Amino acid sequence: MEYKKLRVIISGGGTGGHIFPAVSIAKKLREVNPESEILFVGASGKMEMEKVPAEGFEIIGLPITGLQRQLNLKNIAGDILVPFKFLESIRRARKIIDEFKPDIAIGVGGYASAPLLMAAVQKKIPALIQEQNGFAGLTNKMLGPRVQSICVAYEGMEKFFPADKIILSGNPIRPEMHPYSRSEKLEGLDFYGFDPAKRHILIVGGSLGSGTLNKAMKAWIEAGCPGGEDVEVLWQCGRYYKAGIDAFMEGRGLKGVKHTDFIARMDLAYAMADVIISRSGASSVSEICATAKAAVFVPSPNVAEDHQTHNAMALVRKDAALMVTDAEAPEKLLQTALSLVHDPERIAALECNAAAMALPGAAQTIVDEVYKILAK
Repeated sequence: MEYKKLRVIISGGGTGGHIFPAVSIAKKLREVNPESEILFVGASGKMEMEKVPAEGFEIIGLPITGLQRQLNLKNIAGDILVPFKFLESIRRARKIIDEFKPDIAIGVGGYASAPLLMAAVQKKIPALIQEQNGFAGLTNKMLGPRVQSICVAYEGMEKFFPADKIILSGNPIRPEMHPYSRSEKLEGLDFYGFDPAKRHILIVGGSLGSGTLNKAMKAWIEAGCPGGEDVEVLWQCGRYYKAGIDAFMEGRGLKGVKHTDFIARMDLAYAMADVIISRSGASSVSEICATAKAAVFVPSPNVAEDHQTHNAMALVRKDAALMVTDAEAPEKLLQTALSLVHDPERIAALECNAAAMALPGAAQTIVDEVYKILAK
């Protein structure tokens, strides 16, 4: 395939789950042709406005905001403005398209992608959607019939999109995510100062952290860490909760529990872990499959269409992961993870089944689809 120079707009964002796949696609586009020009369009004030430039790409923000699901006076007042911000965002998106003149528009989901993709299809610009979750979001479902291709991460997405437009690509993930060797595991244990003779659990709460995962961990510690005599834990508590967890941990002298707000070397954290406890956002699920790790998922209930439960269940149904509900987590989560970490045969089965669900090379598959669309 000839990878000619392209002008590409990539829209979406709001969370890391949307941003990191988008950046992976952009990097692959640049890799196959360094002369290609790529412009990101996101939501003003959201994390993509910081993360995308840090990766070396230009981004323009739109005033788009999403509806707030929690009812209070502030949110109701904000929700009243949503339609007006949406219309203004479409107007600005049309102007961006007129000025940038893209060959194709790529939407990675979230409300931030809607105005740009709607403007693109109105202007007859070829468009591609990348749906990361096992349950399609409202924006992508609405635009699916009007775009050229829809790249998905899970089977069975025909219930949301036209079957003839679906490409099973997987989710683009960080290139350092792969099944790790024994030497990489030992490197990870050494990096984090853990004992190779013990078993290891990694708790991933996301950049801001997970109140539920932190509550479960605190309850286990307060109970005296039952069942954890030969277990060490790397606990990513998140920036939002760090001060409170610092205060909680002070003076406890738990050498086998290390907490941090952020994990810079996520590859080594994955490598050293026997079991991972995580929310089930699309990127997290894809990374766990790519690294062939045994996981206990706790889907967040605070997401649109409960898509994290759908993501987790895609693995649970194939015996590739375990799941504990958010409501059950404070009582059951650590018990479940500890039971699993002491069962090597169960770990091996989950690892094997998770690896079978991995779709490596997703970014390349999506980039190839972009060029196929433009060659028609």
